Amino acid sequence: MKVLVSVKRVIDANVKVRVKADRTGVETANVKQSMNPFDEIAVEEAIRLAEDGKAEEIVVVSAGPERCSETIRTALAMGADRGIHVKCDDALEPLAVAKILKAIVDRESPDIVIAGKQAIDDDCNQTGQMLAGLLGWPQGTFVSKLEIGDGEVQVTREVDGGLETLALDLPCVVTTDLRLNEPRYASLPNIMRAKKKPIDAVTPEELGVDITPRLTTLKIEEPTKREAGVKLESAAELVDRLANEAGVI
Repeated sequence: MKVLVSVKRVIDANVKVRVKADRTGVETANVKQSMNPFDEIAVEEAIRLAEDGKAEEIVVVSAGPERCSETIRTALAMGADRGIHVKCDDALEPLAVAKILKAIVDRESPDIVIAGKQAIDDDCNQTGQMLAGLLGWPQGTFVSKLEIGDGEVQVTREVDGGLETLALDLPCVVTTDLRLNEPRYASLPNIMRAKKKPIDAVTPEELGVDITPRLTTLKIEEPTKREAGVKLESAAELVDRLANEAGVI
């Protein structure tokens, strides 16, 4: 079974995000970036499938500028077999990424696509669902448990009322949640081996994909700072303030 995993390079989860002075986006210059945490879980799950003898090849895909190859190398150091870098300097919307992944799927013919449920920079949570729709494949999102069977995948996903178990026919698209696994750290020998693993480079134009943005960002602002709270002496004073100052009752 061939597994295709998508990964995204994002601002590191431990870095405080700052808005640019012109409010056109967030500051990325000289800011530490790393693999999206949900994508790390996706890579880890693919590697575990390979270790269990259920996957023969793991292909990692990332779309973005030149430095995205570093994120692919990280996945290769974790245990993936080869990478595909779709080179693009423009910001990509979820639909564009889904179209790129569909083109890669058409080329690679994987049995399953595993992706993080969302990226921590835009929190869109759309790419996996859009990809499944474009491919016409079954999908399992927010997956916290995954088991490969004979021609199908059984997934447990988190829903508002608890847990839901689905059986998906292969091929399918799966997006990973935090509780699926704990990603491993790449060892030094594996980091050295990853330097020799192949990364193919293509462009959206070579894939025949239109990545023209459909949305326009007007401006980005910092969240409004919350004012300090006050202590009230009694419930009567609370009701009075809610009625006369806040005007909510």
